[in-house]
Amino acid sequence: MPNPPGPAPSRPERGGAEGAPAAPTILVVDDERNIRRTLDLVLRGDGYEVLEAPSAEHALTLLEGARGPVDLAIIDIMLPGMSGMELLARLRQDDATRELPVIVISGHATVQDAVQAIKLGAGDFFEKPLNRERILVGVRNTLYASRLSREVASLSAQLAARYEMVGASPAMRKLFHEIERVAPTRASVLITGESGTGKELISRAVHRLSARAKGPFVKVNCAAIPRELIESELFGHERGAFTDAQGRKRGFFEQAHGGTLFLDEIGDMDLSAQAKVLRALQSGEVSRLGSEHTLQVDVRVLAATNKDLQREVAAGRFREDLYFRLAVFPIKSPALRERMEDIRVLADAFISSFCRDNGLKPKAFDPDVFAALEGRSYPGNVRELKNVIERAAILSGDVVTIADLPEDPHASPFDEEGGDAEDDAEGAEVERFTPLPSGSGGGAGAAEPGQRRPTLKQFRERSERGYIVEVLASMDWNISRAAIALGVERTNLHKKIRSYGIKRGETAS
Repeated sequence: MPNPPGPAPSRPERGGAEGAPAAPTILVVDDERNIRRTLDLVLRGDGYEVLEAPSAEHALTLLEGARGPVDLAIIDIMLPGMSGMELLARLRQDDATRELPVIVISGHATVQDAVQAIKLGAGDFFEKPLNRERILVGVRNTLYASRLSREVASLSAQLAARYEMVGASPAMRKLFHEIERVAPTRASVLITGESGTGKELISRAVHRLSARAKGPFVKVNCAAIPRELIESELFGHERGAFTDAQGRKRGFFEQAHGGTLFLDEIGDMDLSAQAKVLRALQSGEVSRLGSEHTLQVDVRVLAATNKDLQREVAAGRFREDLYFRLAVFPIKSPALRERMEDIRVLADAFISSFCRDNGLKPKAFDPDVFAALEGRSYPGNVRELKNVIERAAILSGDVVTIADLPEDPHASPFDEEGGDAEDDAEGAEVERFTPLPSGSGGGAGAAEPGQRRPTLKQFRERSERGYIVEVLASMDWNISRAAIALGVERTNLHKKIRSYGIKRGETAS
């Protein structure tokens, strides 16, 4: 593998001089003192920090008690007691070290050894006697590949969701402006809004536009973690800290070091965990459960909730001091009903993404579909719209038509008496339309001698009423489907039904 351009990869700042990134830490595991000394001199000469262990058991002890993360391990295959291969397998079983880059070295390497090491996740394989340039190139490449892997995973997650945060409505222009202003700062951000409005996407945009963009983005769903595990997940634990703690685990704060920690559904966090989060934000220090040591972490916290946190504070369910710590810069994620003009661009983006991801030919929309989509209520917001579009894409041909749209689950059922009770009460006050008798010789709607001819407005209303009844009957009196077929909003169709005094089951005259 060629040497990557530029300086050797470095990790984020870890408590060194302000503005100066700390050097990556490399753990050398070899029972030969001269090998350890040689690697120490070579690596420190190139700017790395080095930890040494003469055995696998000692290495595990160092990893468990390390005051900061280890960035790479160089492990000899032939070790007293637990072998290097066994140590590598052990590292891959522990959450805290599963992604740790490893280079394996041996004085008696075989093809089988190399293959086995690669299968266990080793990034490179060195043979003794060691060559200085080979060591430095291998270390640099392995660290570089590890960093690229993390970045690719992060970018993949961002690309998978990139089409959800689109729009040109005033509400979205305001949102984009707020993101651009707060992202470059260190301020904590509290994102509020209904479910399905894209609060996580906002947090990712803030991270992506910040100085921490190359650092990790760690998402925590506070509502999905049991109360008894929240502290372990946030701050980590040592082996034996509690009954099921089989190994050391890095917490989310530690994982987000140098980057952004997104606390989603922060309103569901219990008061005990809230107190510890506040303390971590104030001091910049965390301590794993079962450990006497504290770790310095550099983390920007973004939080989101669909709850009214001020009301939660008043009710005693959320700490006021934590609220003010998080809400330095509040951002409201707009509901879809506040940006209905974005439905067309959202629908186009969703169907393009769905067709591409599923190997389908690009599909277009019949123009009537947009009017039907704009007539829905969307309590599930953008997430619900995306679901509607993807289902329509599955059912449709080259063009998505109204008939391909799934039935609106939020539509009010049509009452047996011609609407719900509220509709009937309101409709009782509206003058009923009475069809005028048809006459002879005057064509449709002509009046008998001595009778007044219908006005144009009356004729139009009679025709509209008859057509609405006809469409309703053809749709089994399902309001949502009829509204889609008529190309009007469901609420507007309800008004027409009340105005014309239409009753379920009648036939068009």
